[in-house]
Amino acid sequence: METRVLVAYATKYGATAGIAEKIGQVLQEAGLAVDVKPAGQAGDPAAYQAVVLGSAVYMGRWRKEAVNFMKTNEKALAARPVWLFSSGPLGKGDAAELAAGWGFPKGLQPIADRIKVRDIAIFHGAVDLPKLNPLERLGFKSDPSAVGDFRAWDAIGAWAAGIAAALHEGQPA
Repeated sequence: METRVLVAYATKYGATAGIAEKIGQVLQEAGLAVDVKPAGQAGDPAAYQAVVLGSAVYMGRWRKEAVNFMKTNEKALAARPVWLFSSGPLGKGDAAELAAGWGFPKGLQPIADRIKVRDIAIFHGAVDLPKLNPLERLGFKSDPSAVGDFRAWDAIGAWAAGIAAALHEGQPA
């Protein structure tokens, strides 16, 4: 039986969608059947053997579409391997250090524990100034070094390859 994997994501301006697409590409190249969908349109995860769920993080919170997907589908998620990722830290350096403890929302940790999530990763995000609203652009005037695409594609690909290996071996990553 072919292993079907859902990669669901919540994004505001598209950077997290790009990360989800990269994860899906790596999983597909590893021989897995993959659907990459926005969390609000992902449907029932029971149709999949594994799920990867990710969200952009704003002010220490996941986007509501990802939170709703996780809460609504907790039972189905608990019955299959699940990996979570957050995107958001900007600038150069270690993503987890830049996130300073807000990489995965503490309020969602009890759900992640009940689901028995295999791993939670945090990846750098990206900011494209023309996509931001005027108030958001103003916030970046004081720190122009936080503007740009900081996504570490090699790290994202390696994490996804670990998921593929775990699914092929039937063991946690």
